[in-house]
Amino acid sequence: MNRMIKSALLMLALLCAGGVLAEQADISAPIIKQHQGTFAGKTLHYQSVVEPFLLTPLNDNPVKIVSTSYQVGNDAQRPVLFAFNGGPISPSIYLHMLALGPKRLAIPDDLEADPATFALVANQYSPLDVTDIVFYDPANTGFSKMQVADKAGEYYGNVNDAKQFVAFVHAWLQRHQRQSSPVYILGESYGTMRTAAAVQQLSAEDKRINLRGIYLFGQALNLVETAQRPGNVMTYVVSLKTLAALAWYHDKVDKQGRTLPQVLQQVGLFAEGEYLRVLLAGNTASVEEREAVASKLASYTGVSAEEHLAYNLRLSKNQFRLELLKSQQLVLGGSDGRYTAKASKEGQLVDGATVVYPPLYKAFHQYAANELGVDNADSYNVSSPITSLTQWDWGSKAGPFGNWPYADGVTAGFKAFPKLQLYVGVGYYDTQTTTGATEYLLKQEPWPKSQVMLKYYAGGHMAYTVEANLQQFTDDLRSLLTHH
Repeated sequence: MNRMIKSALLMLALLCAGGVLAEQADISAPIIKQHQGTFAGKTLHYQSVVEPFLLTPLNDNPVKIVSTSYQVGNDAQRPVLFAFNGGPISPSIYLHMLALGPKRLAIPDDLEADPATFALVANQYSPLDVTDIVFYDPANTGFSKMQVADKAGEYYGNVNDAKQFVAFVHAWLQRHQRQSSPVYILGESYGTMRTAAAVQQLSAEDKRINLRGIYLFGQALNLVETAQRPGNVMTYVVSLKTLAALAWYHDKVDKQGRTLPQVLQQVGLFAEGEYLRVLLAGNTASVEEREAVASKLASYTGVSAEEHLAYNLRLSKNQFRLELLKSQQLVLGGSDGRYTAKASKEGQLVDGATVVYPPLYKAFHQYAANELGVDNADSYNVSSPITSLTQWDWGSKAGPFGNWPYADGVTAGFKAFPKLQLYVGVGYYDTQTTTGATEYLLKQEPWPKSQVMLKYYAGGHMAYTVEANLQQFTDDLRSLLTHH
């Protein structure tokens, strides 16, 4: 298997990091608990509901979906936010316990802090003051489970995975008599692909739900633009801002008093201008042109001009992770390049950002047992049944990086739901779903500009692990949820 596929496997594996499973919790009826909390300065009474749904989205292939929702009152016109993470496929524990739930695991700004000191705290930033929240775990993640083990693979693909979620949305709205409620969908990473596919299916229904908005966090709809292959020069153009942001963060460039957005504006002009022209020129570019570009790349990325020339002006994100702090024997994190880790051998792509996972899983197991009332809560499955890209039907025989119009689902949504609002969020230091690729997507798609908002966060793939970003993210989410 070539280096690109190995890197892709690592990237997706990190999004669905695994754990050790206990015997599966048997949740056969709703578990309802009453709580009180303060959100955005408002003290509210709310209930948590952990409940099973037996669904058959595909013929003769039932699934048991166990969701966790938080509800305030019984107002049928109160918004409902469905939220999930990526993978494919992973549970919603990350958005649940790091960002949107009523309790969160607080990650210190000090990246060297001992993970054993991470504390579970009341989450004042949760948007429960303006919306009910439903956390969705696809079958074979969390407490959810496939009912026919040898047919599980039928759901391992973009289209059928989305069918499972759409069936759940209808079941949840019907059970809670919320068919008329404004509905919002928040997907992260691969979850943005699920969101787009689900919106396309919802758009084709005769009787449509009241879909008002979607939030794509760490969008992967144009993943083909971020899969770096030497022949696809656009990937280097759209990734350059991320390399520059990380060099800026690690003090490997002369900031000259400039803010990060100011630096990235300059980088963008260079990337789309002189850099792109020389890449397109290829071997016909003169030595002088190549050296001039290499010099500017060095000034923006902190990697020497000689190294850029050695890489034929095509320094990939993973190569950059290895190069920037090579003199310190450190490798940048993939999901969050602020983190660093020592590699046990040269060229090893370790990811220091995964330090967050063990305390997160432990905190959720305790929370689910003590506050949600789940017996055998440590059976919550944080691992993904997908261990190889080849197990997933991406809609293209070329795999996830083939030509598949993932964004068309959002386009269909704008046509079916004329007032639909779209928010897209991206972390400056995320090397997996980058700022440049996100900007490129929004420039290429025929979406109404007045209904699309792009939000930047000074963090990585899960930018909300930084408290300041979490506040900004949830404020942005409230803006979407209260837009009329």
